[in-house]
Amino acid sequence: MPAALRVHARTKHARRAFALGSLAAIGVLLPASSAFAGVFAPEAGGSPNADEIRELYWFVFALGVLIFFGVTGLLLYSLRRFKAQKGAVAAQIHGNTRLEIGWTIGAALILVAISVVTFLKLGAIQDPPRSGADGIPVTKDGTFVAAGSKQRLPDDGKSLNIEVNGQQYVWRFSYPDGDQNSLNNVFAYEEMVVPTNTTVTLEIRAQDVAHSWWIPQLGGKFDAIPGSTNFTWFKATKTGVFTGQCAELCGRNHANMTARVRAVPPAEFEAWYAQQKSDIDASRKAAAERRNAQLAAAEQPAPDDSATETP
Repeated sequence: MPAALRVHARTKHARRAFALGSLAAIGVLLPASSAFAGVFAPEAGGSPNADEIRELYWFVFALGVLIFFGVTGLLLYSLRRFKAQKGAVAAQIHGNTRLEIGWTIGAALILVAISVVTFLKLGAIQDPPRSGADGIPVTKDGTFVAAGSKQRLPDDGKSLNIEVNGQQYVWRFSYPDGDQNSLNNVFAYEEMVVPTNTTVTLEIRAQDVAHSWWIPQLGGKFDAIPGSTNFTWFKATKTGVFTGQCAELCGRNHANMTARVRAVPPAEFEAWYAQQKSDIDASRKAAAERRNAQLAAAEQPAPDDSATETP
């Protein structure tokens, strides 16, 4: 076979292999619905702070794209315009002061623009807004209590406070009720239930090793560190289930430590809360009754075997 035909055959086989490999990769990724979520910027759409984070990412990304194409275009133009020619003598260039000052100032202005926009967005990302008029009523001494003094609160001081505790390999959520007895608090594992249009403040801790709490559609990522507390907030603007993942390698089952927030209408949340509290109280009472029965049985005197002996 001529050399040209052999090269053509190899090229054809290479293209076919590339096409098949691409199709196989797409077939693997398509079943994973979240594989393409947040490819260029973080996910959003569930809370105002997540939306602000995404907008900031898009701004920085757009600047990066402009710089990339500008530098690449100038490079390609220079390669074509000043390509080597046979017999040509290269010009001896000793620099262009105006050009060097210009691109230095341009780079500094880009950094200033990023800094200004970031600080303008930072308040909306960090500072929680008030709950909506149709959110649940929150008071500092009521059933649903506001967070402590170290937490950022809305300007009216009212939020639904939830304690997030990372454990190998599950998330535990506690709802303080203001009675100073944490044993009576409603709690849940794996899924946090919250009311819509209500500002939710989180106290994030870890029980054993470092974890990281992150629901992309509800805000930024915060580490859960033993012996320390981190604070964040979100305000679910629509009903639905928002999923996330522990974002810190925390052990062999790290991949199974998922996080889930279910946002429901306020009335449905209050019904869920009341049912959880009733179920937990009933379980504690039943456990206390069984424990007391076991203690009472243990305190009974042993039977006297001598009374049954035949004389």
